[in-house]
Amino acid sequence: MENTITPVRKPWIGTMNARERFNRQMHFQSVDRCFNMEDGYWKETFNQWDIFLENNIKGNGDADVFFAFDPIAFYGEETKWMYPLFEEEVLEKKDGTQIIRNENGIIVEFADNRRINMPRFISSPITTPEDWDRLKKERFDPDDPARVPYLEDIKRDNPPGRDYPMGVYCGSMVGKIRDLLTFEGICYASVIYPEMIEDMVETCCILVERFLDRVLGEIDFDFAYGWEDMCYKSGPILSPAFFRDIVAPRYKRINEKLKKHGIDVWFTDCDGDVRLLLPVFLESGINCMFPYEAVCMPHPGHLLEQYEGLRIMGGVDKMKLKAGPEATREYLESLVPYVEKGGFIPFCDHRCPPDVSPHNYLYYLDLKEMLFGMG
Repeated sequence: MENTITPVRKPWIGTMNARERFNRQMHFQSVDRCFNMEDGYWKETFNQWDIFLENNIKGNGDADVFFAFDPIAFYGEETKWMYPLFEEEVLEKKDGTQIIRNENGIIVEFADNRRINMPRFISSPITTPEDWDRLKKERFDPDDPARVPYLEDIKRDNPPGRDYPMGVYCGSMVGKIRDLLTFEGICYASVIYPEMIEDMVETCCILVERFLDRVLGEIDFDFAYGWEDMCYKSGPILSPAFFRDIVAPRYKRINEKLKKHGIDVWFTDCDGDVRLLLPVFLESGINCMFPYEAVCMPHPGHLLEQYEGLRIMGGVDKMKLKAGPEATREYLESLVPYVEKGGFIPFCDHRCPPDVSPHNYLYYLDLKEMLFGMG
C-alpha cells in the first residue's frame, strides 16, 4: 500500500522550475533562489525522530515529500555491476552476532540486529588473480541481457519536457572494488597484484561505457553522478598516483561520452578528505564534490575559492546542527556568499544522524529558507 505523505512544510517560493534552477545554479548563472534539497537521513533517524514516527515517514523518498524539497531524479544505480549477485546466506549465529555471506560474496560478521555501522569483514571471494578471472567470467559479462535497461519505461516516466533535473549514473572505479576485496584487500592487492587491480578498474569502466552507450541520446540528462567512498578522514585509501595513472584515464573515457551529449556537471559521492584527489578529479571531468564532509574538510568556501569551476553539493557540518541554533546560524551565514556565487547547493553532509534533534533540524530548514530562499 502506497504511503500517503502530508507535507509539514510548503515548497520554497520561486519563479523557475526545479530543472531550470538546478542547471543555472550549477553553471554559475543567476537563479530565483537556491535549489532546495537534502541528501537524506541515517536509517536510525527514521526510528528515533518523533516527527518521522508520528507521520509514518519511513525513508528518504518520504522525507523529501514531507519537507517539500525540490524534485531531483537519479537514474542508473540499479544498473548491474556484479551479476548475478551472491545469494545472502547466514553461516553462523553466536554470542549476539551473525556471520553471513553477503551479496558481494564477502563473509561478514554483524550484530544480530545489524545496527553496527562498521561490520567486521572476514574474507573476500577474491584473494588471487585466478579468483578474479573466474568471477569475472561468471558475473561481469558486459553483454549479459540482464544489463540492458528498460528504456521505454524510463522515457515514459521521465519525458523530455520534465520540470526536474535528472542525472545518469557513471558507476564506481574504486569503491565497488573496495567493497568486493575489503579495505585491507584492495590495499594489499594494489601492491601485490597491480595488474589484477587495473583489470578490475577497466572492467568497471567498460560496464559504465556500455550502459552509457545504451542510454545517452535516448534520455535527456542534466548531470552525471557516481559513487566511490574511497577516502576517510585522513585522505584516500590508495595513493594519488594510483588515481592519476590507473583511474583517471577511465574517468576521461567516460567524460568524453558525457561531453558529446552536453553533460558537463559530474559529481561523485565520496566521503572523507578528498583534497589529494581533487586535481585528478577536475582534470578528468568530475567537477562537483558530494556530499563534502565538513567534519574532515575545510570550510567549503576555501576550495571554491581555490579551484575555478569547482562545484559542491552538501558541505553543511552536521555537528553544527547537533550543537544547536547559534552554531547552525553562524555556519550557514558563512555560506551565503558562496551560494550567491553559484555552483554550490548546501545541505547536511553525509545524511542527518538521529542525534541532531528534530527541533534543531527544523530550525536549520527554516534558516536555510530565510538565507537561501525567498521566504
